[in-house]
Amino acid sequence: MQIHNLKRITKNKKTATVGRGGKRGKTSGRGGKGQTARAGHKVRPEVRDFIKRMPKLRGYAFNSKNVKASVINVADLELLFVDNELVNPSTIVKKGILEIGAGKNPKVKILSNGELTKKLEISGCLVSAGAKIKIEKAGGSIK
Repeated sequence: MQIHNLKRITKNKKTATVGRGGKRGKTSGRGGKGQTARAGHKVRPEVRDFIKRMPKLRGYAFNSKNVKASVINVADLELLFVDNELVNPSTIVKKGILEIGAGKNPKVKILSNGELTKKLEISGCLVSAGAKIKIEKAGGSIK
């Protein structure tokens, strides 16, 4: 074996040619001039402009008055509560009907779907006119 018969284990790496025919010449894959051609460029997302244009309502994202009440029917109270029991948002959460949201008991509104035969004492809940009639007819009270 002679030196001119030896072959390399690894092939020679081709250096990238610079200029019109090369892979990383002139603008080095960055396109034209301007903001995107610079190092550390950061283009503002287009969505942000649409968000900025949208009008904000009074008390937007801060006002608790905008939170809607969770709805419970009179039929649900009939099933889950015993006679002469207190019904308020915390007892409703304990029974597992509703869940605590953002560390607070939810706002609750009682609607008149279903029948009620039990005497219940309701406090801290919004009550529809029809539900109020059914609760008082069964001997319950609303505070």
